Amino acid sequence: QVQLVESGGRLVQAGDSLRLSCAASGRPFSAYFMGWFRQGLGKDREFVAGINANEITTYADSVKGRFTISRDSAKNTLALQMSSLKPEDTAVYYCVGGRYYSNYREDEEYFWGKGTVVTVSS
Repeated sequence: QVQLVESGGRLVQAGDSLRLSCAASGRPFSAYFMGWFRQGLGKDREFVAGINANEITTYADSVKGRFTISRDSAKNTLALQMSSLKPEDTAVYYCVGGRYYSNYREDEEYFWGKGTVVTVSS
C-alpha cells in the first residue's frame, strides 16, 4: 500500500520560513516525478513545485525564488522549504508521487497525501 504522509504545516507569520516534509512508503519514487500542490479555502487546487527523476525542478511563478523543493531518493522523502511566506500562501499542501512517469504530466494518476495545513498570518 502506497502512502504519502506530509508534515510540518503550522501557523506562521508573514515573512517567516517553514519546511514541509513528505515521507513516502510502499514503493520507491526515485524514478518518478514528485511534487507539491496546494489548495486554499475556496480556491482551486494549484501546482506549487515539482522535481523529476533527474532532480530537475519546476515552480509556480507565485513561489519562484521563495520556495525550494528537494528529494532524498535514498530515504524516499520529499521536502519543500518555504521562505518569505505571505498570507496568500495559506493553504492545505499536498505531496504527490508519480505512478507511471518520471516527469510532470497532467494526465498522470498521482498518488496523493492527505495534506498538511499552512496558515500565514499578516
